Amino acid sequence: MSAIENKHRILILGASGFIGNALYKELCSYFKTFGTYRTSKREFEKNQHFFQYDVEEDDVFEILEIVKPTIIISALRGDFNAQVIAHAHIAQYLQMHKSKLLFLSSANVFDSYSKYPSYESDKTLSDSVYGHFKIKIENMLLRLPKRQVAIIRLPMVFGNQSPRITEIKEFIKNKEAIEVFPNLIMNMTTDVKLTQQIHYIINRNKSGIFHIGSTDLVHHDEYILEIINALGFKNVLLKNVYTTNDDRYLAVLPKYNLLPKHLQFTSKDFISEIEI
Repeated sequence: MSAIENKHRILILGASGFIGNALYKELCSYFKTFGTYRTSKREFEKNQHFFQYDVEEDDVFEILEIVKPTIIISALRGDFNAQVIAHAHIAQYLQMHKSKLLFLSSANVFDSYSKYPSYESDKTLSDSVYGHFKIKIENMLLRLPKRQVAIIRLPMVFGNQSPRITEIKEFIKNKEAIEVFPNLIMNMTTDVKLTQQIHYIINRNKSGIFHIGSTDLVHHDEYILEIINALGFKNVLLKNVYTTNDDRYLAVLPKYNLLPKHLQFTSKDFISEIEI
């Protein structure tokens, strides 16, 4: 084990969620990795590296003091106001220690801009409550020393066991229509790629803003149809949802913080992965 991998203590906030758990599985063999979970579950209670934490009820400071992480990864979900307060406490902790925060943000910080894909240094502006909340935390973190923060903006996340794929299968099973957005142009990522990329960011001690997603752009309706076909389903009901008459972009592409070639991928790679 290399010295850099040996020295980190990583705390994943939200390690019981889809992305948080994928990160825990990717990192726990290389680093001393700890995680939080909200709802009691035997597998987490038995794991001494897991702490029960409810963002609305508990103070994150207590867990930070116990774990003493050198790296905090925030993959939290839950009440937006409670999350803002929790991140304010994390920011205070970072000011007192040499730790670093990797904050998982979203392409939704740009959902007001629909004419083009968005790059790392573009100004954030959102029409959605979710986008506003992510911007609020991003702005708080951007006031900290740059070396202590990595903001990782994600497009739609897919994966074999992802909530999105599970939901598609559930709709098909119940013969319900799957909503698709024909005018939405996006890029995507997967749990597998995302965890590898975050592992790289930790290993190379990278900081700043990262746009992590496929290098190509796809129409939402066409991509969902490709996924359905790859999973082997036929004659599936689709419901077209038009939020606008024009094409709109919700895509995050990198211009400055490029990751190496072996960590780049296209939307087709995921289709190949799930193809039956």
